Amino acid sequence: MPVATLLPFTATPNRKSASPTSFRLTEKFILLLVFSAFITLCFGAIFFLPDSSKLLSGVFFHSSAVETNTHTGPDSSDAGSAGNDDRLLAKIKKDHEKALLEAKDTLQKLPDVIQNDILADKAKVTKESMGKGAKDGNNLPFIEYHRPPGATGLEPQDPETRERRAKIKEMMKHAWDSYKQYAWGSNELRPVSKHGHSSNLFGSIKGATIVDALDTLYIMEMFEEFDAATDWVEKSLDFNVNAEVSVFEVNIRFVGGLLSAYYLSGKEVFRRKAVELGEKLLPAFKTPTGIPWALLNLKSGIGRNWPWASGGSSILAEYGTLHLEFMHLSRLSGNPEFAQKVMNIRKVLNRLEKPQGLYPNYLNPNSGQWGQHHVSVGGLGDSFYEYLLKAWLMSDKTDEEGKKMYYDALQAIETNLMRKSTNGLTYIAEWKGGLLEHKMGHLTCFAGGMIALGADGAPGDKTGHQMEQAAEIARTCHESYARTTLKLGPEAFRFDGGVEAIATRQNEKYFILRPEVIETYMYMWRFTHDPKYREWGWEAVQALEQHCRVDGGYSGVRDVYASSPNYDDVQQSFYLAETLKYLYLLFSEDDHLPFEHWVFNTEAHPLPVIRKDKTDRPNEVE
Repeated sequence: MPVATLLPFTATPNRKSASPTSFRLTEKFILLLVFSAFITLCFGAIFFLPDSSKLLSGVFFHSSAVETNTHTGPDSSDAGSAGNDDRLLAKIKKDHEKALLEAKDTLQKLPDVIQNDILADKAKVTKESMGKGAKDGNNLPFIEYHRPPGATGLEPQDPETRERRAKIKEMMKHAWDSYKQYAWGSNELRPVSKHGHSSNLFGSIKGATIVDALDTLYIMEMFEEFDAATDWVEKSLDFNVNAEVSVFEVNIRFVGGLLSAYYLSGKEVFRRKAVELGEKLLPAFKTPTGIPWALLNLKSGIGRNWPWASGGSSILAEYGTLHLEFMHLSRLSGNPEFAQKVMNIRKVLNRLEKPQGLYPNYLNPNSGQWGQHHVSVGGLGDSFYEYLLKAWLMSDKTDEEGKKMYYDALQAIETNLMRKSTNGLTYIAEWKGGLLEHKMGHLTCFAGGMIALGADGAPGDKTGHQMEQAAEIARTCHESYARTTLKLGPEAFRFDGGVEAIATRQNEKYFILRPEVIETYMYMWRFTHDPKYREWGWEAVQALEQHCRVDGGYSGVRDVYASSPNYDDVQQSFYLAETLKYLYLLFSEDDHLPFEHWVFNTEAHPLPVIRKDKTDRPNEVE
């Protein structure tokens, strides 16, 4: 092939040998000539080999037509083979010419341009790879899995404790077997009517109880049940739904449950599913401030807030309870966007003035301004404070911003919301525009455990003071149980009108198998080993067995002050995820999910501490 036809740019009418430009063109010509000769030599050598077309097709092209021709017997058609050979030779010639043209184009570019092109190509390949990973979860980075200590624990040495823990495991088995028999694949169980139940929190995602219960099954060493649940997750858990979900509930139950199951078992299916769901939640952050919507359609990516929430505001306990899970999603996916989203929430909050140092429950995601000045450590606010503390602990105590935000907020809560009743019961009231409502919710009872968990890191000499506060809150919440007929706690209780720790309104008298009081007992036992906390937990076990257990599982009750239970006919998924797990750990040894290695999300899903000395090994789970 004449070189002149390939390199028309070398024909210059006024060639000046002394010109630097002329010298570079000559150099290009020589390089291309050598390259062309080399390519021609290589392909020419191959052409003279026997069965060259079959060799080329087998090594380079894997053509199905050629493979068929290669593997046929003596009856193969010579004419067909010759036709295939001609087509392959034409393709080789075309590829040869294309390679020479690409080489010519490349040699005309400056070195800086070539380098930029290489970098652009690499970025494109990386982006495409991440895009595919978001769809099918198969392109996640390699992670060297190491199970953190304490995934399962030793049997308690004390015979009575061992017997009580075995009883709690039997309760879990009854709850699980009933769900499996009557509601398998549904989100929750109706244990009285014995069929499935689903709220609108999960849209049309199914299997909330399965995902929520995974880690409880594992730590109780119910491995046969765990394997059945794993099989369902792999085959049936589907997030490709055209439905609106609660970002908060889906995050703490599904993302948290899948992350925890991965860290406990090492099974890749849980990591893939967690990252897949996390990717689907990211559009919730597409607001002017980056404060996420409460509700999100997983297919369209369109979000909105609850219509009742202070003029379309986002809720503190919802947008503030994503941090733990999203930090782990970044770690397991290699995608920093998850962590960036939740860190931006802090930036927005830190720019705002806090009334009396308090965080109102409502924040407008469009304006970035507070809504109504309603403050609560119970519903609408609770887990925001919990996640500030646990973000610091989960970071191996390197997240100084989270630490400061937590202890500053706790000081404001103590000053403005903590009060003592006439008879000495410490409670945390609610704050509405500067006025206190002397009501404490069952949800607020988690605060005893939270304060105990953070007491060791308290500034100054406040560790002992905070442990006393935690113990007083635990006592108050125990009284809310002890003062009912069924010995189960109401949804909310008041300290006004001459009553203390008693629900006075009918819509506050129900009990839906909530875990917060038992959660505080578990933390207080771990930090003090005071036997009263195990006794209080056992009282709750007896009440659950007597008043909530039915043939088809466990049901909440509508009035804890009634002489006999009136069932609400719902076995909440968090009963298996939280209530029974915290009871089991209350009667376990301290080496079972030890706090120095694990942090629980707000749905009681344990997540490992991210060690600061492993930052140079990002692809290892320790």
